[in-house]
Amino acid sequence: MRHRHLLGPLLLAPVLTACFASQGSEGGAQGGDGSRLRVALAFPPAENLSPYGADATLLSRLGVTEGLTALDANGAAAPALAESWRRENDRSWLFTLREATFQDGSEVTPAAVAAALTHATEARPAPAALSGVTLSAKAAGDAVRITTKASDPVLPLRLSSPSLAVFAAKAYAKDGGADPVGTATGPFELTQVNGSASASLDRFDDYWGGRAQASGIDARFIADGTARANAVRTGQVDIAEAIPVAQAATLDRATLEETATTRTTSLQLNTRSGPFKNPKLRAAAREAVDSSALVKGVFEGYADPGAGIYGPAVSWAEGKRVQPTGRARAAKPNGTAVTLATYDNRPELPEIAQVLQQQLQKAGFKVTLEVREYSRLESDALDGKFDAFIGARNSLVDTGDPVGVLASDYTCDGGYNLARLCDKKADRAVAEADAVADTGERQDAAMRAEAAILGTDAVVPLAHQGILAGVATDVRGVLLDPYERTLIGTGTRR
Repeated sequence: MRHRHLLGPLLLAPVLTACFASQGSEGGAQGGDGSRLRVALAFPPAENLSPYGADATLLSRLGVTEGLTALDANGAAAPALAESWRRENDRSWLFTLREATFQDGSEVTPAAVAAALTHATEARPAPAALSGVTLSAKAAGDAVRITTKASDPVLPLRLSSPSLAVFAAKAYAKDGGADPVGTATGPFELTQVNGSASASLDRFDDYWGGRAQASGIDARFIADGTARANAVRTGQVDIAEAIPVAQAATLDRATLEETATTRTTSLQLNTRSGPFKNPKLRAAAREAVDSSALVKGVFEGYADPGAGIYGPAVSWAEGKRVQPTGRARAAKPNGTAVTLATYDNRPELPEIAQVLQQQLQKAGFKVTLEVREYSRLESDALDGKFDAFIGARNSLVDTGDPVGVLASDYTCDGGYNLARLCDKKADRAVAEADAVADTGERQDAAMRAEAAILGTDAVVPLAHQGILAGVATDVRGVLLDPYERTLIGTGTRR
């Protein structure tokens, strides 16, 4: 993401009421080592903080959960609960564990890890990181042997997914869920969850990676972006994620941090039912979209025009991109009525929806908008109750593997298939990419699969955006990464 400068006049925002004052008051106003961190998050839990769905990244960002591996700065697999691993054959890997303790005091053993991964494979719907993958895990001495039904050359990357975090035995309920309260392995222990409003976390002093410098975290889930920005500006929070670009000018430049991400904002078209089942109308929608207007008018320069499923932060993608072929010829909409949905946790999205409504109407569609908070929208979107959906998706968040997002979002069996795409050519291209082990060749195959998917017009990339975070000037060690998996770590303090 190229360097941006702040644009726009100073915007006045209503003062957020002191909703942060009551929680974490003990130590909350103290400075120096040991202070509690006050954090504003954009997305309330959508699935009761289940680690198997969209809430998994909430847990990893707050420093609660870990898996066997993590992603390093280059997007490669790095040690986490597993200190090393080796591939035994095409289908079997051996992961050697480090000495670690669960937050309930029990030991992280090979049997406990194998049981945790087995629970993840049995979750329904399946975690996105396991889309199209069947694996089994068993204890093997001081290690865990993981075997896949088919060859999986990127298994260490896959295991870094927040949705494959490891929990103690007491976390697992008979209904197949997992309770993350006091059962994970990260530097912060989740102690209380107040629905979709807030959560409390305390430092886990027995964390294998060392004692965290903050004594705890008081987190609030605030969907309103103006309120999050205002909370930073008025000193009510120490860290606020996803600051709207329209609010950037209201913050002191020293408190604003921008990070390039692998997140792409896209228009997903329902290919299974409704008007966009017709590929000619999908082509008409694609041709109606002017992404440069979105970048200039909505993102105020904090984004790049949509080029594909992978954007500029995926540094290798542009040089390998393949142009889509076989697209349908656009038909005239002639007043075709469509419902366009999005969520307001990311304030840019409703603005994008309004611009797209105008662009589509100009092309001849009749467009009705539906805007809700994400947790009240996700199930309907996955069930295909909308004709079109605007979402912001980090293309590497699930596995760190470029093929992972293609399998979960654009194949017949994908668990997060908002476009409800089921195309034989696209499925074949994704399967071929998933079978390639060499990194460079896998990237090439992923770009061919991207072209096959774009050729269906099921998805129209709109913009590749950076993220803005509000961070108080006395806060150090915030973990902002392109994959948006981390935020608070052992060194985060004020």
